[in-house]
Amino acid sequence: MSVVPAGVLPGSALSVAEHADGGAAELGPRARLWPSLAAVYRAQLSRARVARIPLLFVATFQSVGIMIMMRGVVDGGAEARAVVAGSTVLVVAFVALNLLAQYFGQLRASGGLDHYATLPVPPAAVVLGAAGAYASFTVPGTVVTAVFGCLLFGLPLAHLWVLAAVVPLAGAALAGLGAAFGLLAPRPELATLLGQLGMSAALLLGVLPADRMPTPVQYARDLLPSTYGVEAFARTFGAHPDWAVVLGDLAVCAGVGVASLALAAWAYRRAAVR
Repeated sequence: MSVVPAGVLPGSALSVAEHADGGAAELGPRARLWPSLAAVYRAQLSRARVARIPLLFVATFQSVGIMIMMRGVVDGGAEARAVVAGSTVLVVAFVALNLLAQYFGQLRASGGLDHYATLPVPPAAVVLGAAGAYASFTVPGTVVTAVFGCLLFGLPLAHLWVLAAVVPLAGAALAGLGAAFGLLAPRPELATLLGQLGMSAALLLGVLPADRMPTPVQYARDLLPSTYGVEAFARTFGAHPDWAVVLGDLAVCAGVGVASLALAAWAYRRAAVR
């Protein structure tokens, strides 16, 4: 009867000869991205469900209040479309930029990243799972804000289904940026400050009509990740939307989202090894 060396499981790919010659013991396969992402997403969703609902109410109330104020100076047309689209995406910005920056900033400061660093999951799964869980809380708020804005400004409700693409794409772009803020900031206070500054930029550059801004500010607006989601949504309020342009804006938003999430994954690796 053969004897299995200590530390070698029966059926392991490591042979007895290799182990006897001093070869390193073979580790189990690394977890795949999508199963890891789903596990992190479920854990984050259940953890943040109670704490984030009141904050989501604040985000929705904030966007609705902005639209009510803008109703006194905007009658309709392209300006009304910009206000409604920008206020809707602002709900996503509040959660993805502000709250996610705070979460990762506190996680880094408290040593919580050490827990994730010991798990055999890819860094992208941690970032995407947390970002996806936070973005999920924005869905009810964005729908309520969009419907209220359409009724307030007399805009059509026929193409609100575009939110099914705008919310995840704009959310991914903003969540990646918010996570990077929290992971790169040396202190949680700075992470909170960066998140709030980013949300203020989304408010000023995303809600106000672009044609009323100075030219340098319009260039800054083009650099904001959520701008293209706002533009795509605003175009659908027209009588005959140019769907090719809408898809183009969504494609740009998707590209920016991939880049910002890659930045967040790099920031996670950098923070986890320090």
